[in-house]
Amino acid sequence: MPGWVPAEFGAPATVHAGHTTRTGGVSTGPFASLNLASHVGDDPGHVRANRARLAASLALPDEPLWLRQVHGTAVAVHDGTAREPEADAAVAFEPGRVLAVLTADCLPVVFAARDGGRIGIAHAGWRGLAGGVLEATVRALGLPGPELRAWLGPAIGPAAFEVGPEVRAAFVAPDPGAAGALTANARGRWQADLYSLARRRLAALGIAAVAGGGECTCLGTSRYYSFRREAVTGRLATLAWIGGRR
Repeated sequence: MPGWVPAEFGAPATVHAGHTTRTGGVSTGPFASLNLASHVGDDPGHVRANRARLAASLALPDEPLWLRQVHGTAVAVHDGTAREPEADAAVAFEPGRVLAVLTADCLPVVFAARDGGRIGIAHAGWRGLAGGVLEATVRALGLPGPELRAWLGPAIGPAAFEVGPEVRAAFVAPDPGAAGALTANARGRWQADLYSLARRRLAALGIAAVAGGGECTCLGTSRYYSFRREAVTGRLATLAWIGGRR
């Protein structure tokens, strides 16, 4: 069975979300075994088989809206017509629309309206996070922050995520308080805490109900793909959809 970890963030029972692990698929070599990305060099037939296995195991109501992610801030609206739009976030306003983002160290973020009527998902690597992908997703959802819940999926942790001064400047210049999420190291660079940076931005949006976070994809585990650790590797999927009760 494909590895699947449900997201627990207090959303209504009709909102489903979670993320995959790298187990339970048919891919081999550096992509073993549940790679869900078609752009990393894996056998396309293996990717199709892995996606089919995941859809069957979760009884998905429809094919996920897979995105062509570019570390930007564009948000796609899943209305049942678009296929693989160039975007790093997506929203849906009706049951049966499955949202998806692919990650291998970047931070996946799921949003849900408190009444369960709207969902969003975002791929938030440091570029997208600094550029405003979370803010863009909330704007696309059309709800004030207090009416939303958010969940942070697995991403690279601060012990593994060393960045240069340009990354620090991208966060600290518009928000001096973000400096607390970037710790200087002995190499004259910085250890960045994506989770803390995301929580700051969510708080600024008025979203107080935030769960998840803190699980590193890079260090101390082999259950996740990690680009920083492996370079040539597969991708995890984070999914969200509105359906029947869990």
